[in-house]
Amino acid sequence: MEEKVIVKGKNGMQFLILWIALYAAAVLLLVAGISKGGEDSPYLLFFLPGIIWLCIGWIPFAGLKILKPQEALVLTLFGKYIGTLKSEGFYYVNPFCQAVNPAAKTRLGQSGDVDDSEGSKKYFAAVTSSKEDSTVSRKISLKAMTLSNAKQKVNDVLGNPIEISVAVIWKVKDTAKAVFNVDNYKEYLSLQADAAVRDIVKIYPYDVAPNIDTTGDGLADDGSLRGSTTVVAERIRAMIQIKVADAGLEITEARITYLAYAPEIAAAMLQRQQASAVIDARKMIVDGAVGMVEMALERLSENGVVELDEERKAAMVSNLLVVLCGNRDAQPVVNSGSLY
Repeated sequence: MEEKVIVKGKNGMQFLILWIALYAAAVLLLVAGISKGGEDSPYLLFFLPGIIWLCIGWIPFAGLKILKPQEALVLTLFGKYIGTLKSEGFYYVNPFCQAVNPAAKTRLGQSGDVDDSEGSKKYFAAVTSSKEDSTVSRKISLKAMTLSNAKQKVNDVLGNPIEISVAVIWKVKDTAKAVFNVDNYKEYLSLQADAAVRDIVKIYPYDVAPNIDTTGDGLADDGSLRGSTTVVAERIRAMIQIKVADAGLEITEARITYLAYAPEIAAAMLQRQQASAVIDARKMIVDGAVGMVEMALERLSENGVVELDEERKAAMVSNLLVVLCGNRDAQPVVNSGSLY
């Protein structure tokens, strides 16, 4: 299905004035026929046309369409697609044309659009309203819109369960494809976004892990969900775009808005991170302490302050390492006797 843009028809004001004038004329003819009517009165000839126009004269008004900027209207005539109005203005079209928008009553779960007051989980798919059948607008918004589905629990490449949420910026590019190629383009986008997130997240580890290939080139790399959020988001955007191309949608941007370990392993992962931090800190302390001991022994030897045999050097090294690497302040002991 290819989009056909209707570029003519911005004559709604002229037709509005014409139909109002004809309606007023029909009323005048009806009044004249009643007030001056008789069996042989010529006004009776206009009485019947006036009645007929008053009964059916409202039909042409159905062809008046008003569009604001960044709005579109997909029109069908007796089931056949005849074109799309995409430019703002006051139009007049065939009054028997119908505007089609299967997603008109659908609200995406974003920005408080879904009622979650009872603490239930937010919907991943779109939520539809059932009380606005007669008042809902059939216009299609061409503005950039945001899809923010609820958090998903996905396993990363190492099998660790994580929770992730992605915000997608999108807009309708081809109205004909959006209306006729899929049943509901908003629900379709929501489901495809969830599927794309799962497909991409399972390729990456949460943190950098050895021997993991995230690019598909057969070589291990340093890619991770936490460290490569921009790259991951761009791959998610590209995959969503591929999936929704047939629906006439354009994905302009995708961003990771929430990323964390699932609650059931969050505590264990935090302990692992804390242990890793402690090990790194201890390693730095030991490296510094060894350097200080080496410097102390070299200075003592160079200046000839004291001569130590290997046993005394080992005892001194042990004492210095205990002092420098200990968590508490050292308690000095004064030796007033012989060195040996």
